[in-house]
Amino acid sequence: MSRARILLWIVLGALVSAGMLSLYMRRADDGSLERIRKSGVIRIGYAVEAPYAFLTPSGEVTGQSPLVARAVALRLGVKHVQWRLSEFADLIGELKAGRIDVIAAGMFITPERAAQVAFSEPIFHVRPALLVAKGNPKRLHDFADVLANERVRIAVLTGAVEAEALLRAGLPEGRLVMIPDAQTGRAAVETGMADGLALSSPTINWMAVSDQLGRAEIARPFDEAGIALDGRSGYGAFAFRKEDRALLAAWNAELNALKAGPAFLDIMDDFGFGPEELPGSVTTRELLSQ
Repeated sequence: MSRARILLWIVLGALVSAGMLSLYMRRADDGSLERIRKSGVIRIGYAVEAPYAFLTPSGEVTGQSPLVARAVALRLGVKHVQWRLSEFADLIGELKAGRIDVIAAGMFITPERAAQVAFSEPIFHVRPALLVAKGNPKRLHDFADVLANERVRIAVLTGAVEAEALLRAGLPEGRLVMIPDAQTGRAAVETGMADGLALSSPTINWMAVSDQLGRAEIARPFDEAGIALDGRSGYGAFAFRKEDRALLAAWNAELNALKAGPAFLDIMDDFGFGPEELPGSVTTRELLSQ
């Protein structure tokens, strides 16, 4: 084949590739990123559960997920955040209704949630823990102890993965005490309404270092293997509307860049997330395909 003909094929191939890329970009450009950038404002929903998201004494939104979200928004060129407080169980509904653009609330990636929302790449990987009354009177050191004692009731955050995991493991629904936030759960343990509060380890550890345990304590030792957990459990991310593909793609690009630098580690460290709570290289696609 002559050099001129080879050059012609290269040019034609490049034109076809450019046309396909242009078509893809047009299809991917759903206006979600442009809308945010044009307004200069992003609406971020959160629920109070320290250290993932909570309020300072002066009323400012803080926590691991909001501060990572704010850093990503700045990288996108969006300087203003409108924070929207909701109960955890209502966040997905608020997102789907269009009242918020992103959920930043320490939300775990699960197939059930992924059927309703689109998750960003992971921002943490945590493990379960249990808060019990002082002295641990029911001797609860893993979830197998919970399942074995028919008189034990466990408080769980409404809409949280702990409730789903315990139900899958065989705990009767009547032995779950649904609560709106961690402080209500602690009160349930203190008053005997529940024998334990199941939350992720960063939440319960944060309650300890913030002197918020009251008349409760962390169950130690605690063996997370006492309940059937799989390799995808405990990974958290931001959540978006499924149709906001352009916003999600741009967010992931900036999030991955942020995770590669020291600023991300500084935020994680400030809220008690150590090396064992970092998400590693696993992707959301991999987690949902397991």
